[in-house]
Amino acid sequence: MFSDKDSFKQAYLTKLIEGEGITPDEASLWDKFSALVVLMKEKMSLYRAINRNSISPGKQVYYFSMEFLIGKLLHNYLVNFQIEDLVREGLSELDINLDDLLEQEADPGLGNGGLGRLAACFLDSMAFLGIGGHGNGIRYQYGLFEQKIVAGNQVEVADNWLKNGYPWETRKPEKAIVVKFKGNVRTEVKEGRVAFYHENYEAVLAVPYDVPIASYDNPLYINNLRLWSAETTCGELDLACFNRGEFDQATSYKSEVESISYILYPDDSSRAGRELRLKQEYFFVAAGLGSIVRSYKKRNNLSSLQDFSRRVAVHINDTHPVMCIPELIRILIDEEGMGWDEAWNITVNTLSFTNHTIMPEAMEKWPIDMVKSLLPRIYQIIEEIDRRFKEDLKRRFLDKEEVINNTQILKDGYVRMANLAIIGSSSVNGVAQLHTEILKKEVFKEFYRIFSYKFNNKTNGVNYRRFLLAANPKLSSLITEAIGPTWKEDAGELRKLHGLKDDPSFLEQLAKVKYENKCRLAEKVKAKQGIDLDPMSIFDVQVKRIHAYKRQLLNVLKIMHLYNKALNDPESLTGSQTFIFGGKAAPSYHYAKTVIKLIYALSQKIEHNPKVSEKLKVIFLENFNVTQAELIYPAANISEQISTASKEASGTGNMKFMMNGALTLGTLDGANVEIKEAVGEENSFIFGLTAEQVLNYTRNGGYKPWDEYHASADIRRCVDQLSRGFFDNMGEEFRVLYDSLMIYNDEFFVLKDFRSYLEMHEKLQTLYLNQEEWNRISLVNIAESGIFSSDRTIREYADKIWKIKYRTINNLTCS
Repeated sequence: MFSDKDSFKQAYLTKLIEGEGITPDEASLWDKFSALVVLMKEKMSLYRAINRNSISPGKQVYYFSMEFLIGKLLHNYLVNFQIEDLVREGLSELDINLDDLLEQEADPGLGNGGLGRLAACFLDSMAFLGIGGHGNGIRYQYGLFEQKIVAGNQVEVADNWLKNGYPWETRKPEKAIVVKFKGNVRTEVKEGRVAFYHENYEAVLAVPYDVPIASYDNPLYINNLRLWSAETTCGELDLACFNRGEFDQATSYKSEVESISYILYPDDSSRAGRELRLKQEYFFVAAGLGSIVRSYKKRNNLSSLQDFSRRVAVHINDTHPVMCIPELIRILIDEEGMGWDEAWNITVNTLSFTNHTIMPEAMEKWPIDMVKSLLPRIYQIIEEIDRRFKEDLKRRFLDKEEVINNTQILKDGYVRMANLAIIGSSSVNGVAQLHTEILKKEVFKEFYRIFSYKFNNKTNGVNYRRFLLAANPKLSSLITEAIGPTWKEDAGELRKLHGLKDDPSFLEQLAKVKYENKCRLAEKVKAKQGIDLDPMSIFDVQVKRIHAYKRQLLNVLKIMHLYNKALNDPESLTGSQTFIFGGKAAPSYHYAKTVIKLIYALSQKIEHNPKVSEKLKVIFLENFNVTQAELIYPAANISEQISTASKEASGTGNMKFMMNGALTLGTLDGANVEIKEAVGEENSFIFGLTAEQVLNYTRNGGYKPWDEYHASADIRRCVDQLSRGFFDNMGEEFRVLYDSLMIYNDEFFVLKDFRSYLEMHEKLQTLYLNQEEWNRISLVNIAESGIFSSDRTIREYADKIWKIKYRTINNLTCS
């Protein structure tokens, strides 16, 4: 990208003067940051322009997702282009500190958790492997929300991440697409076929903003993340209304349109909120597919879409983009003049679907009347898909009413999006071995009977170059010194570290790196929250979305138990322990918000007891995001992956902790199963019910939390403390948590798993006293983490689903 330090300095100074018309002395930190970003973006654009002429475009993959949690890009791209040291030194000679510039970048508010981070990792790996793979999503003006913790309460504040602009993006108004809502559909017979005309619709202009996606050491492929922003088609205020004094009317329509791309996951507890979510989903689907079809025709100089599925793959990340199915059919029939059968075959062969959940409440469904009103033509197509599918089923399963009933798209007044996704896609994949088996045998068993050939597993992976190479530079340097640099391109090379697991000197260096990363996190926490963390204590970490099935409550009950032990006998606790929580609760999810309040209340109770606080500390890190994650994963000793078995589809935080040397304390759920297989039973710390046991209880009953309550004094004491004045001035605040366990039958088996959880946690505390053995197991985790690289996952998608070639890396073969 830059031949040497001097050429970088010259280019940077030129860009700063050109862009802002100022010298470095006059420039603000934001000016200096923006100039560096714009310079790198222009260099990437140059690469793309040169390589567009030298590389055959080949098949293109479009990844549709409501979330792309891309995190800050500048540092990641400096690492990817291997110019961090050059840029740092060049800026230093200009009296500019690179770290100060890195602090200027905001985390883009484009996602919430694992779904969005997975999408970002996949984009990186597609670029690295030389796949033309592009993201398609929404440019949320305010993201989800910025989380503040005020007196233990989660307070949602607008995440105004765009307040200073976003220099990585390029607005492309000339590529805008008109998206149509409401109105009516008129039909007429033309030349022997029925033609459909959508009339009297409300038009919304989808304007694209493009963000370059550059991966490690492959400037030949710089892909694109296209984010859509909603605007009015006229783009102007209704001046006539305004001048008549009708101020509200003049501005209301503009606000209504722009609200489509305001925030991620608007509250859907009201009909207006649900309608806005549905608008969002169709908005980015229609814009994305319209753009893809237009560029396909231009790129291939074609007027027909008959070969569309051979040159384009569209992947649906969870059910949010499932409207891709009826929308592509609409384009092919209404705009391209195809018949139903031809349009259906192209659509199915183009689209593939990843399911991310087994939770019934997460299986999206929309009221039929809402879809019919908001998307009249789309509803007609969904209705036709459902009719044809049921007719076919009745021919094949005449006496199997259950099969027909459980696979309908239109049922009980709702459009069931997962059913539509399975019927209208060529591939349906789960995201971990266990998850996929549950989909086949439980959640979609009737569909598996019909479409067994569609179902497959693609265990998730993560971008280890971001979460190990860039986020943990000291560990990365240690690994490179030990086994050479090729692991940066082939994560499988990390297995060479096994040769050092009995080397005391290397294990000591590994422990030193972990300690320094804990100090780094402690410094950030002290600066932001004024809390002192002891880097010598065990850092026991659970950072993820707050949800009942993820069982933060189980973790808190464990800490309450340790508190009770310390009160009676402080010496009963081995060493000191720091429990770190992070994650957001959905704004309307009262249970999850109460869990956050409980964590805070327990933290305060411990802090006010000097005898206990020497041994225990609990903190909640507000506003968990990618930047925080890059600090937390390298610093963790214990990775809490304690969801109820069968409920977590995969998890990706478990993989990031693992590759940074944390030991997994978890259930046999999601990818924990495969982590255990990779590291061996002796190096994993698994407790609790299996997925089969949980599913058996769910089907047949037989579990009574009162049995656990009466059988264990420790459980009884902790549960009672939720409702009997243990926490000062809390009243009945935590009664909802008590009731979830004792009145509503402990849906997620917190009490059933409590004793085995305590036993495994105690085993880890004892193990920590033997630092050499702890470090050896830590090293085994790092060495075996390569299998969870998103490069591996994307190669599997490319081979089995998208049928697309990728570049050879070392000894990896090209499909």
